[in-house]
Amino acid sequence: MRTPLIAGNWKMHKTLAEASELVKGIREGVGGISGVEVLVCPPYQHLFPIAEAVKGSAVKLGAQNAHFELEGAFTGEISVPMLVDAGCTHVILGHSERRQYFAEDGPLLAKKVRAAVNGGLTAVYCVGETLEERESGRTAAVVERHMTEAIGKDVPADRLVIAYEPVWAIGTGKTATPDQAQEVHALIRGLLASKYDQATAESIRILYGGSVKPGNAETLLAQPDIDGALVGGACLAAGDFVAIIQAAETTVAMPS
Repeated sequence: MRTPLIAGNWKMHKTLAEASELVKGIREGVGGISGVEVLVCPPYQHLFPIAEAVKGSAVKLGAQNAHFELEGAFTGEISVPMLVDAGCTHVILGHSERRQYFAEDGPLLAKKVRAAVNGGLTAVYCVGETLEERESGRTAAVVERHMTEAIGKDVPADRLVIAYEPVWAIGTGKTATPDQAQEVHALIRGLLASKYDQATAESIRILYGGSVKPGNAETLLAQPDIDGALVGGACLAAGDFVAIIQAAETTVAMPS
């Protein structure tokens, strides 16, 4: 059985004092939880202090982006070795906001994914369609394109997590129904099987990311191909984030 992963993408939120308070609440809240991996992804400047704050706990540290070069004249960027040095184990790549606002495309993301996994990080690679693409029946085509652009057999499966984030459900309050989410997760699982093999595809975790909240987490996480969540707004309050983690723990205990 795949271990659920609940990841919090803090985006551009929290001063250091606020971030410290948030991670303290998360650490305290997950103290008795088992069978679930927890990941927090704060802004870059908080990585070192948050790494210290989670040391010795079950909470892992991730970053929200990375450059594909090891070093160089890339003002404002951050490299994989820098993230590893800060204590990161994961990095989010291909988030819809990076695609939309910073024009990140398939060839660029392919280089980023390989830089991350070759540098010792687990890549949390995001795929997903806009509302217009869903309404025009192109969900499968878009997801397949995103997968084909950046994921291949040269990407170690044990360094890969896929996050399905329907763009129309991010920050809008809309959420894919459990059936809608499961349908796309099953599609992704099939695409992974075609790139690797069925056994490998079954080992790779696929997260759902699209307005996950304490009230809908359990029904989403109970779906057979949903292996966790990439949480946005709800991860900014320790109580909400911990409640989602608890929902994941509940699904682990469910009979298969």
